[in-house]
Amino acid sequence: MLDDWLESPTLRTRHRRGANAAPDALWAAAASIRLAETRRLGRLVRWRIPGLAPGLTYHELFRAYPFCVLEEGEHRLVSGLCGRIWTLHRDYPALSGPEQFRSWAEPGTVRVAFAHWVEPDGDGRAELHSEAFVEPVDTMARLRLKATWAVIGPFERLVGAEPLELAAARAER
Repeated sequence: MLDDWLESPTLRTRHRRGANAAPDALWAAAASIRLAETRRLGRLVRWRIPGLAPGLTYHELFRAYPFCVLEEGEHRLVSGLCGRIWTLHRDYPALSGPEQFRSWAEPGTVRVAFAHWVEPDGDGRAELHSEAFVEPVDTMARLRLKATWAVIGPFERLVGAEPLELAAARAER
């Protein structure tokens, strides 16, 4: 799904979580998870993108600045952002749409695409997927991304799956 948006990503993360719930119920549950409900990831996102309200849902987050909706469907949302993700400033341009994301080439920056979707998993079950791909624009961005990932990468497995676990539990209630 993300291969359509990035030519040669340097970094990829993937998470998935099954639930004993129908696809509609799992997608609705995932869309309702708020930043404040994910202690580790919520804090990290709000630290990296200052000014976000704790009550914001991830579904809302991926539909507003600094993100740009690249494509969406019934149980699918692909969003992107561009910029210098290693700075402590909100250093992200406002993208006008998918074509500006696709053609982004500012030196020293990256393009990041996030995909979230639900697939039926048989017998009334569904599986929630979350992927992120990062593509540096040039060598300098590649080096900065590598340095950043050396610090935060070891924690990604602990943090990235947190909203999926909450969504699965919520959908199964």
